[in-house]
Amino acid sequence: MDNPGRPIRFRITALLLVPIVSLVLLWGFAAALTAGDGMRLLEINTLVDRVAMPSEKAVVELQNERLHSARYLRDRSDQETVVQQRLESDQALAAFRRTALSAETQDAVGDDMRIRLTTLFAELDQLPTARALVDSRGADTTRVIRAYNNIIDSMFRMYDRMILVPDISIYQQARSVTGLGEAKELLARERALLSAVGAGGRLTDTEHAAFAEMAAARRLVYRQALARLDTELRGPYDVLGTSPSYRAFLDLESRTLAFRTLPMDLSPVEQLWVKVERQQVEVVSLLTARVIPAAVAILVQIAVAGGLGLVMLILSVVLAHRFAARLAAELGELRDMAIQLAEVRMPRLVERLRRGQDAPEEGLPPLGGTPEIRDIGQALDTVRHTAYEAAADQARLRRGVSQVFVSLARRNQSLLHRQLTQLEAMQRKEEQPETLSDLYRLDHLTTRMRRHAENLIILSGAAPGRGWRKPVPVVDVLRAAVAEVEEYARVRVLPAPQASLTGAAVADLIHLVAELVENATVFSPPQTRVIVRAEWAAAGLAVEVEDRGLGIPDAELAELNRRLAERPEFDLADSDRLGLFVVAMLASRHGVQVTLRPSPYGGISAIALIPSSVLAEEETPALP
Repeated sequence: MDNPGRPIRFRITALLLVPIVSLVLLWGFAAALTAGDGMRLLEINTLVDRVAMPSEKAVVELQNERLHSARYLRDRSDQETVVQQRLESDQALAAFRRTALSAETQDAVGDDMRIRLTTLFAELDQLPTARALVDSRGADTTRVIRAYNNIIDSMFRMYDRMILVPDISIYQQARSVTGLGEAKELLARERALLSAVGAGGRLTDTEHAAFAEMAAARRLVYRQALARLDTELRGPYDVLGTSPSYRAFLDLESRTLAFRTLPMDLSPVEQLWVKVERQQVEVVSLLTARVIPAAVAILVQIAVAGGLGLVMLILSVVLAHRFAARLAAELGELRDMAIQLAEVRMPRLVERLRRGQDAPEEGLPPLGGTPEIRDIGQALDTVRHTAYEAAADQARLRRGVSQVFVSLARRNQSLLHRQLTQLEAMQRKEEQPETLSDLYRLDHLTTRMRRHAENLIILSGAAPGRGWRKPVPVVDVLRAAVAEVEEYARVRVLPAPQASLTGAAVADLIHLVAELVENATVFSPPQTRVIVRAEWAAAGLAVEVEDRGLGIPDAELAELNRRLAERPEFDLADSDRLGLFVVAMLASRHGVQVTLRPSPYGGISAIALIPSSVLAEEETPALP
């Protein structure tokens, strides 16, 4: 599934990768077919020279050993011939084992053939067991012959797994020739059994059943293999099938099956065996002559399909890579322009407009490349111009609103200052306690109104009108801040260190602490107290305002601390956080670090870390 976060270069590459991969797979499929055929040709050559020919020689020697062993079982004579044949069999098997297990053969054949050879040699190791049966007294003839049969059968099972020429017609003919070889092996078994019984001998029930099984299997395999051969390869066997020796053998075979008694003349068996061996060699030679032209044709296919296909594949990959690189470069240039516009030019423009500076409009450089890329570049330039106009209008609106705020706040501040002066004069003249208490409450209310008017001035980016020329003690600053809070009676100011603040920072820090104290009184139960304390810290003076309210969730607390750590941009839509904006702006103006954290009593502790640069060095008179 497509991931929207992937880069454009990846998307282009993925888009071009589909046809390229399809082409590679198509070429790989064609090359694999032809290369596989080529590898089969190489393997066939190795199999013929190093597996098939040595194994066929070993099969012939084993067939001869089985025949001589069967004759030896009949009268226990001519033991020297059996011993000599065993030596020849051992030499043939040793040569076959040596060539088949050599490194050259193992590297050339496939894994399946290597497993088949390993299994074959494990079965060939049963030959001493068969020979022990021959040497034992009273050995059963059919059991001995069956032991040799099992060993030779493992050879033919290996032939079935050998890779043949990758031509279907030749493959079918080769399978049929292999079938004729199996028919020849069945004939050799009949020959061994008849030799064991001897001329004029009578078959036992076991021998008769074994001979019947051999004869039926030979006729079936011979008939099926012969039916699949074409005219040329079947010709020698058609001649053999009409020969007197073959008819004589069939007659001998039928009489033996019918009467269980062998004739006195067994020469038809030997005559047929000689002819079958000659016919098998002739047919194999005819089949081998067909392999060379088929191999040459396959090699030509390999050269054409592999070579030309590889050239076209490389050309396609090169062209696709150049197209992808060019398109990716154009899109990369467009991306860089958009990033430059979004992250550098527009923020710089907005910042200049926010500061009230002139910001001349500069167009984007023209893009090259395809028409679509140029159109996108022009669209970006239009977006830039629209954004510039919107930023300029917003800056003008912001300045206008700020000026309105400042103008209204200055007027209110002037009126409130006059009202405070008049209230102070009335307080000095009044002697009635009740009236004087009302004047004090009115004075406190006017002080709070003055602080709210100063909030508008601070949010507009201007400085309040109040100010002190001389340093003021910290304890007086804290008391003045508490006096500007409605529920000042709930606030307790703990003894503060002997320190003073510079006159230029006094008004702003009074306002900052007042906002924190008022926030603590508003968001805590009315029966609880708010504690204000000041203590020395390594980086300056820490003022802590602690309430015992319900606290703030961790996520919201982290967001409030983030806003307090940055100089915020006042958002008219976020009117619920005016106090937060005021505190953050005052803190950034004097380098004060304000942090909110959970209180051990369940509420919130607001800590304002006042830097040493704001502290005065000597003790000064108290706040008037």
